[in-house]
Amino acid sequence: MPDFASLLTELASVASRCASAARAGAGESVDETLLDHLRNIAASVRLLDIAASTVAAEIDHRSRRELGYSGLAQRQGARTPAVLVQSITGASGATARRLIRVGAMVSEIATRDEQPTFCITEPWLEVAVRAVAAGVISSEALEAIRCGLGAPSGDVSAPAEGDVTVQALSVAVGLLTAIANDVTLDQLAACARESRDQLDSDGVSAREEERRGRRYLRLFPQSDGMTKIVGLLDPESAAVVCAAVDVATSPRRGGPRFVDPKDVARAEQIVNDPRSTEQLALDALVELVDVAVRSRNGGVLGARRADVRVLVTQRDLAAHTGVGFIEGQKATISIASVERLACDGGLQPILFDDDGQSLNLGRSQRRHNTRQRAVISARDGGCIEPGCDRPPSWTEVHHIDEFSKGGNTDVADGVCLCRYHHMLVHNNGWKIDRKNGRYWLVPPPDIDPQQRPRQLHTASPAMRRLLVSA
Repeated sequence: MPDFASLLTELASVASRCASAARAGAGESVDETLLDHLRNIAASVRLLDIAASTVAAEIDHRSRRELGYSGLAQRQGARTPAVLVQSITGASGATARRLIRVGAMVSEIATRDEQPTFCITEPWLEVAVRAVAAGVISSEALEAIRCGLGAPSGDVSAPAEGDVTVQALSVAVGLLTAIANDVTLDQLAACARESRDQLDSDGVSAREEERRGRRYLRLFPQSDGMTKIVGLLDPESAAVVCAAVDVATSPRRGGPRFVDPKDVARAEQIVNDPRSTEQLALDALVELVDVAVRSRNGGVLGARRADVRVLVTQRDLAAHTGVGFIEGQKATISIASVERLACDGGLQPILFDDDGQSLNLGRSQRRHNTRQRAVISARDGGCIEPGCDRPPSWTEVHHIDEFSKGGNTDVADGVCLCRYHHMLVHNNGWKIDRKNGRYWLVPPPDIDPQQRPRQLHTASPAMRRLLVSA
């Protein structure tokens, strides 16, 4: 039996020498030799990928659920085998899962070769799995074929007319495996999907709905103040978005040449724009959203317009210095940007004095109205009880002086409390006082006989920054 550890040591040494040789000699190779080098390297990578898949599948087996906390991954402190593989290899989560899945499939084929009665999980993929095990095609190609073709339909043991059978899929897998190295992965996946549609035209609607069900959009605020967009578009949504972005960027990407003078001028303007193509695409998308936000007819976003609020102190705005904030964002913006956004009309400016109180939206009535609540939410940033993380949308506005006892319904005398802490204040005799623009939580005598107040602080980092700079 070969010594696996010795082979890996030898492989590492050979790989190191190959890397050095490539750096030293790639520039001196003739064209065809250079291409041959890359083909040979790709073949080696495919074989190494199978080795990694085999080991990853064994790690998965030694971490199986019935072993509980004695499993390999759990003993290493990893939640799942894929997480353990990912931490060791530095690969993405999707790659780690692929390694495990492909390794398990190759293992099944090897077992079936030794035990002909052994049933493999996805027999229609056997040709492609064997090609992967031999290093003929990549595991990514196998995944493209597997995902694009899908599984048999109906009763596998007794298929009805119109069902996609194991035999039909096996034929399709053979044809796709034969072209796997002649096309890109995207093209191979497209061919696999096309093959499935040909085999199962009645299932097109269901697959369309399944793809639509996987659509999503997520926004991730970053530590540097930027926000990352991650999403997945179904084909219909992608067609709409891509068409809009294409209009904004096509002259940069070799789009059609124009004859009309106005079109020519616009194309030249896009080509000469100092922004990158990617920046043009993003700005176009933001402008489209902004147009929808500005529409008050409720056609896109419903009856309520999604106002974006700018927070700034009156002192900074008057002096044209300092900073402002866009509510919900961590990074500061310049006073010049505050003025521009307020003038533009797409954002609602909220001004505060040096005590953090609103200067422009106060009211006196039974309930805090929508505009007052907007200011209170912006000022408090959520529930102001220390340690509470409830956002403004989860809070209620509390009158620090009860309305029934002569309290005013204005911005200064309203604070954000989540339902739990709101009920705690009302039911347990706690009180909130305002002194010099600051709010204090006063416990009842049975909790603290001296009733020592605790200062409450806004949960909004923007408001904290504004108060410090005021």
